Amino acid sequence: MADTDTDTQEPLRVSILAQGGNLIASIHTALDDGQLVRFQHNLIDQIGRQRARGVIIDVAALDVIDSFASHTLRTLGAAARLRGAQTVIVGIKPTVAIAMVNLGLSLEPAHTALDLEEGLAFLDRTIGR
Repeated sequence: MADTDTDTQEPLRVSILAQGGNLIASIHTALDDGQLVRFQHNLIDQIGRQRARGVIIDVAALDVIDSFASHTLRTLGAAARLRGAQTVIVGIKPTVAIAMVNLGLSLEPAHTALDLEEGLAFLDRTIGR
């Protein structure tokens, strides 16, 4: 069977929970490039299904955010905005932040916050609930 068959693909180690008008996606382990793309498509789809106005992506479990992951998260933020949702990425480890700056990587247009609590507060201020 082809690798593109979703029934044979390994399940993503990502939780996506709805809380109020927000989606909270927690990445539990490093994802390869194909898994990152699947996560991106799944989350963008869930924004429409849940009619989410805010998205928080928790990357605290990641020890590395490489150029592909950074690009995927940026694209996700831009696509979410086109679907009517603001995106906040939380939980970036200090060493990951330093490495990203040294490599010139950015997550814009997605916003960042220290942790889930600050991410939710940002969405509350931005969306105006």
